[in-house]
Amino acid sequence: MQAAILLWILSLLLKEVQAWGYRNGIFHNSIWLEQAAGVYHRESRKGRYQLTFIEAKAVCDYEGGKLATYEQLEAARQIGFHVCAAGWFDKGRVGYPIVKAGINCGFGKVGIIDYGFRLNKSEQWDVYCYNPNSKECGGVLTDQQKTIQSPGFPDKYQDGQICYWHIRVQLGQKIRLSFLEFDVEDDTSCLADYLEVYDSYNDIAGFAGRFCGDYLPEDIVSTGNVMTLKFLSDASVTSSGFRLQYVAFNATETHQ
Repeated sequence: MQAAILLWILSLLLKEVQAWGYRNGIFHNSIWLEQAAGVYHRESRKGRYQLTFIEAKAVCDYEGGKLATYEQLEAARQIGFHVCAAGWFDKGRVGYPIVKAGINCGFGKVGIIDYGFRLNKSEQWDVYCYNPNSKECGGVLTDQQKTIQSPGFPDKYQDGQICYWHIRVQLGQKIRLSFLEFDVEDDTSCLADYLEVYDSYNDIAGFAGRFCGDYLPEDIVSTGNVMTLKFLSDASVTSSGFRLQYVAFNATETHQ
């Protein structure tokens, strides 16, 4: 009997181990994959590191979500979620997810960079929210090809939004980003509403351009297998938004 129970436990453990692993060059966990895509980073409309713990919870609540747990944040990290910005998450904890350590990001480490439980809830950070049922605004994307659009497109997007899309494809591939439709509030310096593109895991390095107005930007090709998009709208005028598509291709190919 004991041998049979032990064999059953080992079979369960084997299935769990097999659920984790690289498929097509991307680390996946079949149990967490859909839930992990519901984790997202937000900052205050006033800029980075402007949210107290109470304000951070309010940001998540406003969008129908809640503060992400450590486990949810780590699960998202496992499929490529990488943001070099410390934020509140569940129970007053602060940290951020790192896939690839850099000079100015992660202190040379990979994983959840954990600042621990903060005693002073008036400290100001960003926030990590969790809402698996609301993926309209941002997310972690690992498909070989996908269309991305602003919230509510083709109707007008709302004011006061901040959306991040983190694209991660197979190692050895690059990403071609093509703009299909584009209409974002226009101003001289693109300071009101805009879409930013980064040839990087985050919005710190690899700045590739900031776009607004109603002209179609030219295609953007990444230098590696990751890309980040950030869409921000202020508290005034809104427009119909944008629709674009990315396609992954082998770095050795000539992709027209």
